[in-house]
Amino acid sequence: MAKMWGDPAVVAMISGVPDTPGEAWLRLLRHIGQWAVCGYGFWTVLDRESGAFLGQAGFFDKKREIAPEFNGMPEAGWGLVSAAQGRGLATEAMRAAMVWGDANLPGRETFALFDPGHAASIRVGEKLGYGRGKLYSWEDGEALIMRRGG
Repeated sequence: MAKMWGDPAVVAMISGVPDTPGEAWLRLLRHIGQWAVCGYGFWTVLDRESGAFLGQAGFFDKKREIAPEFNGMPEAGWGLVSAAQGRGLATEAMRAAMVWGDANLPGRETFALFDPGHAASIRVGEKLGYGRGKLYSWEDGEALIMRRGG
């Protein structure tokens, strides 16, 4: 996990800043805490044959202050190691997460936040049923937010 979140190619369209090993550790603790506090969180994506770590996918609440309509709504997210990208694994992992989310999330509405230039992740979002995209001012630029369900 630390290697993935420390890879500049992985974070280029997410935060743009690679995690240090300590920051990756804190990210893991936040993921664990999401389950304990919110009742949802991220799952680890593993290679079926080798068991190798491929990434993470699921839901979280980062208390983003982008727009009030998203307060308290679970945010969908995913990240994969560079070698696993472009193979349909994000879509596969998130489809499984969506089945769980449709049965277990409060209100069953979620959103996903994207860098507007991250075409591959936006396509994954569209395949998962995210629509109604809207641009919001965020940090030093813009974020595309798409909604699903509700």
